[in-house]
Formats: sequence, C-alpha cells, structure tokens
Amino acid sequence: MIKNALLKAILLTITVSWIPSSIAAPITTTALGHNSPTEYINAPYLPYANPKAPSGGTLSLDARGTFNSANKWMTTGVAMIGTDYLYDTLMTGSLNEAFTMYPQLASKVTYDPDNTSWIIYHLNPNARFWDGSAVTSRDVKATFEAILNKGPMYIRSYLSDIKDIQIIDDQQVKFVFTSAENKEILLTVGQFPIFAKSSIDTDFEKISLSPLMGSGPYKLGRVDAGRSVSYIRDPNYWGHDLMVNRGRYNFDMIKFVYYQSDEIAFEGFKSGQYRFRPENKASNWVTGYNFPAVKAGLIQKETITSQNPVPMQALVMNMRRPIFQDIKVRQALTAAYDFEWMNKTLFHGQYERLQSFFHGSELAAMGTPSDAEMQVLTPLLSELEPTQRKATLAEWQLPTSDGNGFNRQGLLEARKLLLEAGFYYEDMKLYQPDGSLAQIEILMTGETMGRVLLPYIRNLKRLGFDATLRQVDGPQYYERMRRFDYDMVVDVFAQSLSPGAEQAAFWGSAAADEPGNHNSAGIKNAAVDKVVAALGNAKNRDEIVLYTQVLDRLLRAGHYVVPLYGKSGTNVAYWDQYRHTEKLPTNAVGIDYWWVDKEAEGRINKYLKQ
Repeated sequence: MIKNALLKAILLTITVSWIPSSIAAPITTTALGHNSPTEYINAPYLPYANPKAPSGGTLSLDARGTFNSANKWMTTGVAMIGTDYLYDTLMTGSLNEAFTMYPQLASKVTYDPDNTSWIIYHLNPNARFWDGSAVTSRDVKATFEAILNKGPMYIRSYLSDIKDIQIIDDQQVKFVFTSAENKEILLTVGQFPIFAKSSIDTDFEKISLSPLMGSGPYKLGRVDAGRSVSYIRDPNYWGHDLMVNRGRYNFDMIKFVYYQSDEIAFEGFKSGQYRFRPENKASNWVTGYNFPAVKAGLIQKETITSQNPVPMQALVMNMRRPIFQDIKVRQALTAAYDFEWMNKTLFHGQYERLQSFFHGSELAAMGTPSDAEMQVLTPLLSELEPTQRKATLAEWQLPTSDGNGFNRQGLLEARKLLLEAGFYYEDMKLYQPDGSLAQIEILMTGETMGRVLLPYIRNLKRLGFDATLRQVDGPQYYERMRRFDYDMVVDVFAQSLSPGAEQAAFWGSAAADEPGNHNSAGIKNAAVDKVVAALGNAKNRDEIVLYTQVLDRLLRAGHYVVPLYGKSGTNVAYWDQYRHTEKLPTNAVGIDYWWVDKEAEGRINKYLKQ
C-alpha cells in the first residue's frame, strides 16, 4: 500500500520464469513479483485468510486530530482516515511476500520482459463502481492524469516515469514509460486507487466530505465532522469473490473515532467507545491494562511479529536551516539524546534504540561494509564530508549513556563537537559562528510526544541552546510540514521489504525543494542520490539488499536525524470479540482478514450496558 512505503516491483513471474530472455516475447500473466515469488498465483485464497469467516459486526479503531476532506489525493485539506476502503486498485499486494501483486480491478497484465518501457493492464469486465457503471480504461486514464497534474508532490515524483497513458479499448489501458530502466514502475501503477472519471471531472479538487466515486468494498457511512467516520460494507460489492478478497472485508462496518490525545483515546478504549487498539505506549502496555474489563477476561493483548523493517521514528533536523549545516552540530544533537534513561524511566524497557533506517530486517547494514558494499561505496567516498566518510566505513553504534538521567558523557561530547563547529559561549548563552543566538524550536502536534521531547529540550538547554517546544493544532502542523517550516520535528519513515524508487522522495536532492514531498530533513547529497537511483534500477533481490544497506550506511553517517525508539512487532489490545487465523501474515497485522465472533460480541455488548 502507498501508506506502508509504496510497494514496488521488478517483474518476475514463476509461470514464465523458464523462458530465456533472448527469445522472450510479450507475455500475459495474472501475478507479478519484484524479486519475490508469486507463490499464490493458483491459490483459491491467501493463506492468512479464512474463506469461511462469518460476516457482520463492527471493527472500531481510534484516530488523532481532525479532518475536513474525504480526498487524500489532493494538496489541500486534511483527509479523513480510512478512505482506502472506498477504492479498489488495479492489483493488490500479498502480505506474505516482499512485493508480489495479484489481480483486483485488473484481471491480468501484458508486458515484454525485454522491453519494460510499457505494460498493459486488462480490466476485469465485471468491475463496477458503486452506481453500477463499469470501470473502464477511461477511468484509469483520468485517475492518473488527475494525480499527476493535481496530486501531492511526492506522488507526482514517484510516478514521474509515466510518459503516456493510452486507451486501447474499454478494458485495456497501456502505460508507456520514459525508459525501460525503472522496472518497478510497471507494478507501481497497479497500486493506486481508481476513481470514476465523471467524479474526477467535477469533484477532484473540492474540499468535501463526499468521496469521489469508487468501486471498493465499503461506502462512506456516517460522518460526525471532526469526531468520527464510518464505512459501511457494500452488499453489492463486485469483487467479493476475487482470490485476494476471499475471507477479507468481513466487517459490516469499520468505524474510526477521533481523539485529540492518546490519554483520552485510551480512556475511550477502556469504556468500549472503540474496540481495537494498536498500543504504542509502553507504560500502558506494562501497567495500564488492569481495568475491570481486563479482570473480567474481556480484553485480549497480543504482540504480532513482522519481518518488515521497524519504522524509523526520529527527530529530524531541517537541513534547510543554516544551524544544521555542519555535521558536527548534528552529531552533537544526537549525543544529547539519552535513550537509555528514557527507555528505563518512561518506557519500562520495552523499546529498542533504532540503529538502522531498516532496523530488524535483512536490509539493515551490519558491522563494517562487505566487499560488495565497498565496490559500491568506493567511487562515492570522495563526495562525502570527512566525518560522514569515516562513519560510513565504520561499524555503526549510536552513543549510549549509563541511564542515570544526567547523560554527562553525552553532553560533554556534544559540547566538544559544538566548539569544534565554531559555536561559542558568552554570558552563559550559546552562539553560532556568525554571532547569532543558537536557537532551536521543535514542532509537534497533539500531546503524545511531549513527555519524550521535554527531557531532550532540557538537555539542549544544558548545552546552552535556546530550545523550545512548539505545539500547534493539526491543520497548522500539516501545512508547516508541507512547507518545511520547522527547525526540528518528529517524523516516521516506514519501509517495506522491497525499497526502490520511492526512496528518492525521502532522501533525494530534488525532493528537498518540492513542497509537500517527504524529504523532511532536506537532504542534498550526491552520493545518496546515486545509490537511490541504483536501488530503483536493481535487477534482483541481491542488488536490492546491497544498495539498501549502502543507503543505510550513508544516511546514518550523515547524522540527518536523531533516532528515537521502536519495537520489533506490533502490540495490539482488543475487546475479545475479534478473531483471526492461527497463522497471521508475515509482514502485517492483516486486520482486513479478521472477523467478529457474534456470540462474544453479544457478551461484550451486554457487559458494556451494565
């Protein structure tokens, strides 16, 4: 999915893998994998689905902030959560494979393994929008033209290799690309939601709580502006019997309840206002689940493992600000963060320090560079600043403290680095080399991160910084993020097991100058650009792993962010009415494949009415 770092692909299908490339001709297939097997191409349903799962009941979850729009594909407004349920995509991904796609709106694809500058998607003739009209090639073309011309900048960048979209007939649409180099773009186009052309023509740029016409399994239900949004399953959903949908979308309703803070949201969970909660707060997980419903045996707690990289949650330093240009300053700001004390005091020892942008997966760089990594790195070393060059070649380890809360060694090292960078002290204040006061404002929205950031602010003040924490409301926060209007901010970089061209939106030089793109750090580094380009053109799984590990080394050594904390696996708590198959997906919680035990739901409803 796009929110999980945009899946990608290099086309290898097991059904035709025996054909020598020298004699390969255009082929038609129903499954595509990016250096990943299409293991379920002939399966009746996906292995983590229960095709006999009962339908009914409500899945209810929480959300933060507010919303004023039903369209997340425009550049203004704050979109409501959950709109992906409204729309089908041309193909949909497997949650057990690094990047494999199976049919949804499209029943098959045609492409030439020797000339991957085009691909034809064949639409399922049975595909229908909610109003009963057929999904046609014109809708596909109109959708992509709207996104390419009016959508968010990071999406436009991601799709920039699309040269033309050609309508062959009602059910066949051909994507033509600028070259045959970007293999993953052939599947990238299969990931996007498709809207009805009639709806695009009239409503694409409207800030409205009415969604564009879709073909997905759910329709928009009740909207309580700023408070909740519900999605109602479409009983006439055209794709119910597709292989990827058997045992999926079992809930009659999916509801999101909005809260302004996690503390209030947790109270809402306790009282049953919503009943499924990913628990991201360690103190809650360890000590918070002792309320009456837990003691009555009505709440389940479960840690669900995943092979995906742990999302990099980090304090980002905005390189567009002069104060962060010197790498020694960025090193100092990293040394000032005391993870050991926070993990012991605030998090009950539940978290891990993130040593990699791909932590917990085979993509993370380990030890010193291998011979293969050195072959990639050697031509790039002359382009790196000496400190970054040295750290790139060394075994990586973030600074550690003794956890006593003073971080004496870290602050002494930070002070030393600041002085080396030309900062100086006068009248108990810290000044930059140009004589201006050393000021840093950390931007945040909501209250969740406050308890993490305030101890860090205190450490910055001990170093002499005029450091402040600025809390703003959701709309102002999102607008400032779009314009890169901050000194430091907490950002989360989620990655898939198959990173590729989308990395340019996170780290690429061009993205640093594009408002609304994902390069929140403002990184402009020629070596990073070259490795990202090589990763986007990787020809096999070994190259994906190799270039990702090199990218990981360059990003870490640049000290662009202060890594905070994370956890391998997802903690979830839920009222004991939800069920799932014994074997969950390897790369996700897979909530779309869960279901409600109606008898258990009845007991819980009776309990909550007491």
